[in-house]
Amino acid sequence: MVSSTAKTVDAYLKSLPPERAEIIRKVRKVIVDNLPKGYEENMNWGMISYEIPLATYPVTYNKQPLSYAGLAAQKNNYSLYMVGLYWNKDQEEWFVNEFKKRKLKLDSGKGCIRFKKLEELPLDVIGKTISKISVKEYIQQYEDVMKKKGRL
Repeated sequence: MVSSTAKTVDAYLKSLPPERAEIIRKVRKVIVDNLPKGYEENMNWGMISYEIPLATYPVTYNKQPLSYAGLAAQKNNYSLYMVGLYWNKDQEEWFVNEFKKRKLKLDSGKGCIRFKKLEELPLDVIGKTISKISVKEYIQQYEDVMKKKGRL
């Protein structure tokens, strides 16, 4: 996984080749336009990160802001990390079905959606998915998962 050392989103975008930066900008706009109140956009984990700041929720297992989503240009593809999908089986099922309805191949791992071209990513589905979980709901999901794992 390619990890950026950029300290700001603007610096990250400037570090990418123009055609790759343009794809990241388009996906980023969908995320930012649909991001519920309370999440913040930062550079973290070597990518653009959408997270709950520690000032809002400091009880994370790794002492880092609670990550909700992430966006990165990798060496051979782009990655959109959507941790909430992995934690919420109903939402994950809805998401997978939306790809199927559009006859798009979903290349994913646990919480990570990989794509090589913007046409492989249904931006309306991404926007709806991002908008679905409030900060309060996300914290509850996180706590439920951590309790099951014995970490909280």
